[in-house]
Amino acid sequence: MIPDLSTATWRKSSRSGGNGGQCVELALVGERTFARDSKNVEGSVLSFSTGAWGLFLDAAKDNRFDG
Repeated sequence: MIPDLSTATWRKSSRSGGNGGQCVELALVGERTFARDSKNVEGSVLSFSTGAWGLFLDAAKDNRFDG
C-alpha cells in the first residue's frame, strides 16, 4: 500500500535541464523510495524497498544496463 505522498519532498536530478525533458522524480519516505513521471505527477507511482533501490543504483553506476 502506498502512503499519502501529498507532503513528500520530490526531487529530480540536477542534470535534468529546464527544457521540459522527460524526468523522473524521487521521494524518500521511511524505508521506501518512490518514483514518478515529472510531467504526470498525478499519475502512477512506483515503490521500491531501500535495498532494491540501492541495487538498482549500483547496477546503473557500473553500466550493467548497457547492452
